[in-house]
Amino acid sequence: MRILKNILVTGGAGFIGCNFIRFLLEKADGFSGRIINLDVLTYAGNRMSLADIEAKYGSMAQVRYFFEQGDICDRAFVESLFKKYDIDTVVHFAAESHVDRSILGPEAFIKTNVMGTFTSLDVARNAWKDSSSSPEGGSIRQDVLFHHISTDEVYGSLGETGYFTESTPYDPRSPYSASKAGSDHLAMAYSHTYGLPVTLSNCSNNYGPYQFPEKLIPLMILNMLEGKPLPVYGDGKNIRDWLYVEDHNAAVWAVMRNGTTGETYNIGGENEWENIKLVNVLVDIVSAKTKLDTAKIRGAITYVKDRPGHDRRYAIDCSKIKRELGWKQTVSFEEGLARTVDWYLANPQWIESIRSGEYRRWIEKNYGERG
Repeated sequence: MRILKNILVTGGAGFIGCNFIRFLLEKADGFSGRIINLDVLTYAGNRMSLADIEAKYGSMAQVRYFFEQGDICDRAFVESLFKKYDIDTVVHFAAESHVDRSILGPEAFIKTNVMGTFTSLDVARNAWKDSSSSPEGGSIRQDVLFHHISTDEVYGSLGETGYFTESTPYDPRSPYSASKAGSDHLAMAYSHTYGLPVTLSNCSNNYGPYQFPEKLIPLMILNMLEGKPLPVYGDGKNIRDWLYVEDHNAAVWAVMRNGTTGETYNIGGENEWENIKLVNVLVDIVSAKTKLDTAKIRGAITYVKDRPGHDRRYAIDCSKIKRELGWKQTVSFEEGLARTVDWYLANPQWIESIRSGEYRRWIEKNYGERG
């Protein structure tokens, strides 16, 4: 079991990252160290998502939470953080992550997801050289860890049957998934070539609090509340495997503490839903919690032109992490959706804070009223 003391969380102001930081500080067993949250604060990074955490853990006698605004592609800045905080662990969430945006503007995805991952890995490699070895040897300490977060989208698309496993060949279909595939290969190359202690996880679709409304579930919830159309791509029968964000982060922590270096772990919800069926379930939940007219909300469902290269089905076989690390899902889909709807209903100030500036302009330009 690894003892992790000073954890650099890249992209910690984003959806999964901010939930991970909350999980580490409030619920994770075996962590009493410090978290350094590095985020450049693009439209998808919101410091407000961790305002209460910053107030609580950033003001203790022994501070446990630090925020650093900066770009993971800025090598000198990342190097300075390793020195300043004596970083022994990196959990690398930072990424451009929306498929639609990668189709419209792929360059940012290559820069952040590929070059940002390279920079983070290479800084770690140099910072973690074993001081007891000769300069020529350049061996890497083994009491450190670089955990890389990835996606099931690197595997491509499934037919009606079958599941992605850790040995499924990569077959990315969008600029986003191609950039993540490239970053995965870089992480494993640094493990094999340099001996950098690396673990990697590929997860299915996450949902839960603090998710930005470019993604299906929060977009639908907020559009229902505002009486807007509910855009569904194609015939609505694309299938995704849904995973509650807290269950995902518990799995990441299990890998970080006990996972084998050089190994990949798939994390799934074992919870497949057609998009259109999911939207209809959300209609029922939102109408029940708000007393809005169910038929009126359902009547706002609008089928729109499918996006290019839209993968038909994703589904993850997560038996490896269950078998080797003892992880399992704890939140049912019904409970997770109810929690998620409740959170959006209870947090209008957060919603307003992210529906402004760069995010609003991008949505209006590319989605019009669908946003």
